[in-house]
Amino acid sequence: MKYVVVLGDGMADQPISELGDQTPLAFAKTPMMDILAKKSEIGMVHTVPDGMSPGSDTANLSVLGYDPKKYYSGRSPLEALSIGVPMKATDVALRCNLVTISEENVSYEEQRIIDHSSSEISTEDAAILLDAVKEALKKDGYDFYLGTSYRHCLVIDQGTVMPLTPPHDVLGQTIGQYLPKDEVLREMMEKSYEVLKSHPLNVARKEAGLNPANSCWFWGAGTKPALSSFEDKTGKSGAMISAVDLLKGIAVGSSMKVITVEGANGGLHTNYQGKAAAAVDVLTKDGYDFVYVHVEAPDEMGHQGSVSRKVEAIEHLDQEVIRPIYEGLSAAGEDFAMLVLPDHPTPICIRTHTGDSVPYMLYNSKEEKVENWQYNEKEAEASGNYVAEGHKLIDYFFTK
Repeated sequence: MKYVVVLGDGMADQPISELGDQTPLAFAKTPMMDILAKKSEIGMVHTVPDGMSPGSDTANLSVLGYDPKKYYSGRSPLEALSIGVPMKATDVALRCNLVTISEENVSYEEQRIIDHSSSEISTEDAAILLDAVKEALKKDGYDFYLGTSYRHCLVIDQGTVMPLTPPHDVLGQTIGQYLPKDEVLREMMEKSYEVLKSHPLNVARKEAGLNPANSCWFWGAGTKPALSSFEDKTGKSGAMISAVDLLKGIAVGSSMKVITVEGANGGLHTNYQGKAAAAVDVLTKDGYDFVYVHVEAPDEMGHQGSVSRKVEAIEHLDQEVIRPIYEGLSAAGEDFAMLVLPDHPTPICIRTHTGDSVPYMLYNSKEEKVENWQYNEKEAEASGNYVAEGHKLIDYFFTK
Protein backbone atom coordinates (compact mmCIF):
# COMPACT_ATOMS: atom_id res chain seq x y z
CA MET A 1 0.00 0.00 0.00
CA LYS A 2 0.98 3.57 -0.67
CA TYR A 3 -0.25 6.30 1.66
CA VAL A 4 -0.95 9.98 0.90
CA VAL A 5 -1.99 12.81 3.20
CA VAL A 6 -3.31 15.89 1.39
CA LEU A 7 -3.37 18.69 3.95
CA GLY A 8 -5.33 21.85 3.08
CA ASP A 9 -3.94 24.21 5.69
CA GLY A 10 -6.69 26.14 7.48
CA MET A 11 -9.32 24.79 5.09
CA ALA A 12 -12.03 24.31 7.72
CA ASP A 13 -14.28 27.28 8.50
CA GLN A 14 -17.65 28.38 9.83
CA PRO A 15 -20.85 28.99 7.83
CA ILE A 16 -20.74 32.27 5.90
CA SER A 17 -23.87 34.22 4.98
CA GLU A 18 -22.67 35.23 1.52
CA LEU A 19 -22.19 31.54 0.73
CA GLY A 20 -25.76 30.72 1.72
CA ASP A 21 -24.69 29.84 5.26
CA GLN A 22 -22.29 27.23 3.95
CA THR A 23 -18.59 26.94 4.73
CA PRO A 24 -16.06 27.50 1.91
CA LEU A 25 -15.42 23.73 1.86
CA ALA A 26 -19.12 22.97 1.42
CA PHE A 27 -19.66 25.75 -1.13
CA ALA A 28 -16.60 25.14 -3.34
CA LYS A 29 -16.94 23.15 -6.55
CA THR A 30 -14.98 20.01 -5.64
CA PRO A 31 -16.00 17.22 -8.04
CA MET A 32 -13.06 14.98 -7.12
CA MET A 33 -13.72 15.20 -3.40
CA ASP A 34 -17.42 14.63 -4.12
CA ILE A 35 -16.57 11.38 -5.90
CA LEU A 36 -14.18 10.21 -3.19
CA ALA A 37 -16.53 11.11 -0.32
CA LYS A 38 -19.04 8.55 -1.59
CA LYS A 39 -16.33 5.87 -1.39
CA SER A 40 -14.67 6.99 1.85
CA GLU A 41 -14.95 7.25 5.60
CA ILE A 42 -15.51 10.80 6.78
CA GLY A 43 -15.38 12.11 10.33
CA MET A 44 -13.96 14.70 12.69
CA VAL A 45 -10.55 14.80 14.34
CA HIS A 46 -9.28 17.01 17.17
CA THR A 47 -5.75 17.93 16.09
CA VAL A 48 -4.82 20.57 18.67
CA PRO A 49 -4.63 19.33 22.28
CA ASP A 50 -6.71 21.32 24.73
CA GLY A 51 -4.69 24.11 26.29
CA MET A 52 -2.22 24.38 23.40
CA SER A 53 -2.11 27.18 20.85
CA PRO A 54 -3.95 26.26 17.62
CA GLY A 55 -1.03 26.74 15.26
CA SER A 56 0.06 24.95 12.13
CA ASP A 57 3.02 23.72 14.17
CA THR A 58 1.08 21.81 16.82
CA ALA A 59 -1.63 20.72 14.38
CA ASN A 60 0.68 19.34 11.68
CA LEU A 61 2.81 17.55 14.26
CA SER A 62 -0.40 15.92 15.42
CA VAL A 63 -1.49 14.88 11.91
CA LEU A 64 1.95 13.32 11.39
CA GLY A 65 1.51 11.27 14.55
CA TYR A 66 3.65 13.30 16.96
CA ASP A 67 1.83 14.17 20.17
CA PRO A 68 2.42 17.94 20.52
CA LYS A 69 2.37 17.65 24.30
CA LYS A 70 5.46 15.46 24.04
CA TYR A 71 7.31 16.78 21.00
CA TYR A 72 6.51 20.48 20.65
CA SER A 73 9.32 22.87 21.62
CA GLY A 74 8.23 25.97 19.67
CA ARG A 75 7.42 26.85 16.09
CA SER A 76 10.47 28.75 14.94
CA PRO A 77 13.01 26.03 15.78
CA LEU A 78 11.23 23.73 13.33
CA GLU A 79 11.54 26.39 10.64
CA ALA A 80 15.18 26.90 11.58
CA LEU A 81 15.84 23.21 10.87
CA SER A 82 14.39 23.66 7.40
CA ILE A 83 16.74 26.47 6.41
CA GLY A 84 19.81 24.82 7.91
CA VAL A 85 20.30 26.99 10.97
CA PRO A 86 22.94 25.38 13.24
CA MET A 87 21.09 25.60 16.55
CA LYS A 88 22.73 24.83 19.88
CA ALA A 89 20.75 23.48 22.81
CA THR A 90 21.04 26.90 24.49
CA ASP A 91 19.78 28.84 21.45
CA VAL A 92 16.27 30.23 21.14
CA ALA A 93 14.79 30.66 17.67
CA LEU A 94 12.05 33.16 16.85
CA ARG A 95 9.98 33.59 13.70
CA CYS A 96 10.66 36.97 12.10
CA ASN A 97 7.74 37.95 9.88
CA LEU A 98 8.09 40.87 7.50
CA VAL A 99 4.71 42.50 8.11
CA THR A 100 2.80 45.58 7.00
CA ILE A 101 1.88 48.13 9.63
CA SER A 102 -0.24 51.17 8.96
CA GLU A 103 2.32 54.01 8.61
CA GLU A 104 0.01 56.46 10.33
CA ASN A 105 1.35 59.70 11.80
CA VAL A 106 1.52 58.20 15.29
CA SER A 107 4.10 56.43 17.45
CA TYR A 108 5.17 52.88 16.59
CA GLU A 109 3.08 51.49 19.46
CA GLU A 110 -0.04 53.20 18.06
CA GLN A 111 0.31 51.74 14.56
CA ARG A 112 -2.05 48.99 13.39
CA ILE A 113 -1.02 45.71 11.80
CA ILE A 114 -2.48 45.50 8.29
CA ASP A 115 -1.01 42.38 6.71
CA HIS A 116 1.00 39.54 8.29
CA SER A 117 2.45 38.54 4.88
CA SER A 118 3.12 41.90 3.15
CA SER A 119 1.05 40.93 0.10
CA GLU A 120 2.70 37.48 0.12
CA ILE A 121 6.06 39.10 -0.57
CA SER A 122 8.45 37.13 -2.78
CA THR A 123 11.54 35.60 -1.22
CA GLU A 124 13.66 37.69 -3.61
CA ASP A 125 12.18 40.96 -2.32
CA ALA A 126 12.32 39.73 1.27
CA ALA A 127 16.02 38.94 0.95
CA ILE A 128 16.78 42.56 -0.01
CA LEU A 129 14.81 43.94 2.93
CA LEU A 130 16.19 41.43 5.42
CA ASP A 131 19.73 42.41 4.39
CA ALA A 132 18.88 46.01 5.29
CA VAL A 133 17.52 44.84 8.64
CA LYS A 134 20.61 42.73 9.35
CA GLU A 135 22.89 45.71 8.69
CA ALA A 136 20.91 48.13 10.84
CA LEU A 137 20.20 45.74 13.73
CA LYS A 138 23.63 44.15 14.14
CA LYS A 139 24.03 42.84 17.67
CA ASP A 140 26.23 40.12 19.16
CA GLY A 141 24.29 36.94 19.84
CA TYR A 142 21.38 37.88 17.54
CA ASP A 143 21.51 36.34 14.07
CA PHE A 144 18.94 36.68 11.26
CA TYR A 145 18.38 33.96 8.66
CA LEU A 146 16.46 34.20 5.41
CA GLY A 147 13.49 31.87 5.05
CA THR A 148 10.70 31.88 2.45
CA SER A 149 8.41 34.76 1.45
CA TYR A 150 7.57 36.75 4.62
CA ARG A 151 8.72 33.97 7.00
CA HIS A 152 12.25 34.38 8.43
CA CYS A 153 14.20 33.50 11.55
CA LEU A 154 16.06 35.19 14.40
CA VAL A 155 18.29 33.03 16.61
CA ILE A 156 19.37 34.33 20.01
CA ASP A 157 22.44 32.87 21.71
CA GLN A 158 21.67 31.95 25.34
CA GLY A 159 18.12 33.16 24.76
CA THR A 160 14.97 32.82 26.84
CA VAL A 161 11.69 31.42 25.58
CA MET A 162 9.03 34.07 26.09
CA PRO A 163 5.36 34.48 25.18
CA LEU A 164 4.96 36.39 21.89
CA THR A 165 1.85 37.11 19.84
CA PRO A 166 1.44 35.80 16.27
CA PRO A 167 0.78 38.75 13.93
CA HIS A 168 -2.11 36.99 12.18
CA ASP A 169 -3.93 36.88 15.54
CA VAL A 170 -4.14 40.68 15.82
CA LEU A 171 -4.77 41.90 12.26
CA GLY A 172 -6.33 45.37 12.20
CA GLN A 173 -5.50 46.02 15.83
CA THR A 174 -3.21 48.60 17.45
CA ILE A 175 0.07 46.83 18.12
CA GLY A 176 1.27 48.37 21.40
CA GLN A 177 -0.18 45.81 23.80
CA TYR A 178 1.13 42.94 21.64
CA LEU A 179 4.75 44.06 21.41
CA PRO A 180 7.41 41.96 23.21
CA LYS A 181 8.11 42.72 26.85
CA ASP A 182 11.78 42.09 26.07
CA GLU A 183 13.35 45.52 25.52
CA VAL A 184 15.89 44.33 22.94
CA LEU A 185 13.27 42.69 20.73
CA ARG A 186 10.91 45.64 21.09
CA GLU A 187 13.67 48.07 20.11
CA MET A 188 14.62 45.88 17.14
CA MET A 189 11.04 45.87 15.87
CA GLU A 190 10.74 49.65 16.16
CA LYS A 191 14.11 50.21 14.51
CA SER A 192 13.22 47.83 11.69
CA TYR A 193 10.21 50.04 10.95
CA GLU A 194 12.41 53.12 10.72
CA VAL A 195 14.72 51.28 8.30
CA LEU A 196 12.08 49.65 6.14
CA LYS A 197 9.27 52.19 5.80
CA SER A 198 11.33 54.38 3.45
CA HIS A 199 13.37 51.63 1.79
CA PRO A 200 13.32 52.11 -2.03
CA LEU A 201 11.92 48.62 -2.53
CA ASN A 202 8.98 49.36 -0.26
CA VAL A 203 8.40 52.68 -2.03
CA ALA A 204 8.25 50.74 -5.30
CA ARG A 205 5.92 48.12 -3.80
CA LYS A 206 3.47 50.79 -2.70
CA GLU A 207 3.56 52.39 -6.15
CA ALA A 208 2.74 48.95 -7.59
CA GLY A 209 -0.27 48.61 -5.27
CA LEU A 210 1.43 46.09 -2.95
CA ASN A 211 1.65 46.27 0.82
CA PRO A 212 5.09 47.36 2.03
CA ALA A 213 7.07 44.95 4.22
CA ASN A 214 7.79 47.71 6.70
CA SER A 215 8.43 46.02 10.04
CA CYS A 216 9.83 42.88 11.59
CA TRP A 217 7.51 40.98 13.92
CA PHE A 218 8.92 38.36 16.29
CA TRP A 219 6.94 35.37 17.57
CA GLY A 220 6.99 31.57 17.90
CA ALA A 221 9.98 31.33 20.26
CA GLY A 222 11.36 27.90 21.08
CA THR A 223 14.37 25.67 21.59
CA LYS A 224 15.96 23.00 19.41
CA PRO A 225 13.42 20.21 18.79
CA ALA A 226 14.04 16.48 19.23
CA LEU A 227 11.67 14.51 16.99
CA SER A 228 11.98 10.78 16.57
CA SER A 229 12.42 9.36 13.07
CA PHE A 230 9.13 9.05 11.19
CA GLU A 231 10.20 5.73 9.69
CA ASP A 232 11.31 4.32 13.04
CA LYS A 233 8.02 5.40 14.59
CA THR A 234 5.66 4.19 11.85
CA GLY A 235 7.63 1.66 9.81
CA LYS A 236 6.92 3.77 6.71
CA SER A 237 9.45 5.68 4.62
CA GLY A 238 8.09 9.21 4.29
CA ALA A 239 8.45 12.31 2.14
CA MET A 240 7.24 15.89 2.62
CA ILE A 241 6.06 18.26 -0.13
CA SER A 242 5.47 21.81 1.09
CA ALA A 243 6.50 25.36 0.28
CA VAL A 244 6.47 26.28 3.97
CA ASP A 245 9.61 26.16 6.11
CA LEU A 246 7.65 24.93 9.14
CA LEU A 247 6.59 21.73 7.36
CA LYS A 248 10.02 21.24 5.83
CA GLY A 249 11.50 21.64 9.31
CA ILE A 250 9.21 19.00 10.76
CA ALA A 251 10.35 16.71 7.94
CA VAL A 252 14.03 17.42 8.57
CA GLY A 253 13.56 16.82 12.29
CA SER A 254 11.80 13.51 11.66
CA SER A 255 14.26 12.35 8.95
CA MET A 256 11.70 12.45 6.14
CA LYS A 257 12.69 13.22 2.58
CA VAL A 258 12.07 16.90 1.73
CA ILE A 259 10.94 17.51 -1.86
CA THR A 260 11.27 21.03 -3.27
CA VAL A 261 8.86 21.81 -6.09
CA GLU A 262 9.79 24.67 -8.42
CA GLY A 263 7.20 27.43 -8.29
CA ALA A 264 5.67 26.29 -5.00
CA ASN A 265 5.45 29.44 -2.87
CA GLY A 266 2.79 28.95 -0.18
CA GLY A 267 0.38 31.40 -1.85
CA LEU A 268 -2.82 31.15 -3.83
CA HIS A 269 -0.96 31.03 -7.13
CA THR A 270 1.40 28.18 -6.41
CA ASN A 271 2.49 25.14 -8.40
CA TYR A 272 -0.30 22.79 -7.32
CA GLN A 273 0.20 20.42 -10.25
CA GLY A 274 3.92 20.21 -9.60
CA LYS A 275 3.23 19.11 -6.03
CA ALA A 276 0.83 16.42 -7.23
CA ALA A 277 3.30 15.13 -9.82
CA ALA A 278 6.08 15.02 -7.24
CA ALA A 279 3.84 13.06 -4.88
CA VAL A 280 3.05 10.43 -7.49
CA ASP A 281 6.72 10.17 -8.49
CA VAL A 282 8.06 9.72 -4.96
CA LEU A 283 5.63 6.86 -4.37
CA THR A 284 5.79 5.10 -7.74
CA LYS A 285 9.33 5.81 -8.93
CA ASP A 286 11.32 6.39 -5.75
CA GLY A 287 9.60 3.62 -3.79
CA TYR A 288 8.53 5.62 -0.75
CA ASP A 289 5.59 4.37 1.31
CA PHE A 290 4.12 7.70 2.41
CA VAL A 291 3.93 11.28 1.20
CA TYR A 292 2.53 14.36 2.95
CA VAL A 293 1.35 17.04 0.53
CA HIS A 294 0.85 20.35 2.31
CA VAL A 295 -0.98 23.25 0.64
CA GLU A 296 -0.84 26.58 2.46
CA ALA A 297 -3.23 28.63 0.29
CA PRO A 298 -6.56 28.09 2.15
CA ASP A 299 -4.95 29.28 5.38
CA GLU A 300 -3.44 32.37 3.77
CA MET A 301 -6.79 33.30 2.25
CA GLY A 302 -8.45 32.81 5.63
CA HIS A 303 -5.95 35.20 7.21
CA GLN A 304 -6.65 37.71 4.43
CA GLY A 305 -10.37 37.44 5.13
CA SER A 306 -11.14 36.68 1.49
CA VAL A 307 -14.15 34.39 1.04
CA SER A 308 -13.80 34.11 -2.74
CA ARG A 309 -10.09 33.36 -2.67
CA LYS A 310 -10.47 30.75 0.06
CA VAL A 311 -13.09 29.00 -2.08
CA GLU A 312 -10.73 29.27 -5.05
CA ALA A 313 -7.87 27.74 -3.05
CA ILE A 314 -10.03 24.75 -2.11
CA GLU A 315 -11.06 24.28 -5.74
CA HIS A 316 -7.40 24.31 -6.81
CA LEU A 317 -6.68 21.69 -4.14
CA ASP A 318 -9.45 19.47 -5.48
CA GLN A 319 -8.66 19.68 -9.20
CA GLU A 320 -4.90 20.25 -9.25
CA VAL A 321 -3.71 18.17 -6.29
CA ILE A 322 -6.22 15.51 -5.25
CA ARG A 323 -7.42 14.58 -8.76
CA PRO A 324 -3.97 14.12 -10.35
CA ILE A 325 -2.69 12.15 -7.35
CA TYR A 326 -5.73 9.87 -7.47
CA GLU A 327 -5.45 9.43 -11.24
CA GLY A 328 -1.67 9.01 -11.19
CA LEU A 329 -1.65 6.30 -8.55
CA SER A 330 -4.62 4.54 -10.16
CA ALA A 331 -2.91 4.57 -13.56
CA ALA A 332 0.26 3.17 -12.00
CA GLY A 333 -1.74 0.23 -10.64
CA GLU A 334 -0.91 1.08 -7.04
CA ASP A 335 -3.12 0.17 -4.09
CA PHE A 336 -3.29 3.32 -2.02
CA ALA A 337 -5.02 5.14 0.81
CA MET A 338 -5.53 8.90 0.81
CA LEU A 339 -6.32 11.04 3.84
CA VAL A 340 -7.64 14.56 3.11
CA LEU A 341 -8.02 17.08 5.93
CA PRO A 342 -7.11 20.53 7.28
CA ASP A 343 -4.73 20.93 10.18
CA HIS A 344 -6.99 23.46 11.94
CA PRO A 345 -9.78 25.88 11.01
CA THR A 346 -8.93 29.43 9.89
CA PRO A 347 -12.37 31.05 9.93
CA ILE A 348 -12.87 34.05 7.65
CA CYS A 349 -14.83 35.85 10.38
CA ILE A 350 -11.84 36.07 12.73
CA ARG A 351 -8.94 35.72 10.25
CA THR A 352 -6.93 33.47 12.56
CA HIS A 353 -6.76 29.87 13.76
CA THR A 354 -9.04 28.07 16.16
CA GLY A 355 -8.52 24.76 17.97
CA ASP A 356 -11.85 23.29 16.87
CA SER A 357 -12.00 19.79 15.42
CA VAL A 358 -11.64 19.44 11.64
CA PRO A 359 -13.23 17.14 9.04
CA TYR A 360 -11.23 14.26 7.58
CA MET A 361 -11.88 12.00 4.56
CA LEU A 362 -10.17 8.63 4.37
CA TYR A 363 -10.22 6.80 1.02
CA ASN A 364 -8.86 3.30 0.42
CA SER A 365 -8.60 2.03 -3.16
CA LYS A 366 -8.82 -1.59 -1.94
CA GLU A 367 -11.89 -1.10 0.24
CA GLU A 368 -14.08 1.46 -1.51
CA LYS A 369 -17.15 2.18 0.57
CA VAL A 370 -20.66 2.91 -0.69
CA GLU A 371 -21.72 6.05 1.13
CA ASN A 372 -23.82 9.13 0.46
CA TRP A 373 -21.67 11.72 2.17
CA GLN A 374 -20.29 15.04 0.98
CA TYR A 375 -16.95 16.06 2.44
CA ASN A 376 -17.52 19.11 4.60
CA GLU A 377 -17.66 20.12 8.24
CA LYS A 378 -21.40 19.57 8.75
CA GLU A 379 -21.56 16.10 7.23
CA ALA A 380 -18.30 14.96 8.81
CA GLU A 381 -19.73 15.84 12.20
CA ALA A 382 -23.03 14.12 11.36
CA SER A 383 -21.14 10.91 10.51
CA GLY A 384 -20.51 10.23 14.18
CA ASN A 385 -16.88 9.28 13.50
CA TYR A 386 -14.57 11.14 15.87
CA VAL A 387 -10.88 10.91 16.72
CA ALA A 388 -10.34 12.71 20.02
CA GLU A 389 -6.53 12.60 19.95
CA GLY A 390 -5.29 13.80 16.59
CA HIS A 391 -1.87 12.19 16.82
CA LYS A 392 -3.55 8.76 16.79
CA LEU A 393 -5.25 9.32 13.41
CA ILE A 394 -2.19 8.37 11.38
CA ASP A 395 -1.86 4.98 13.04
CA TYR A 396 -5.52 4.36 12.19
CA PHE A 397 -4.78 5.52 8.62
CA PHE A 398 -1.90 3.06 8.31
CA THR A 399 -4.14 0.15 9.22
CA LYS A 400 -6.13 0.85 6.06
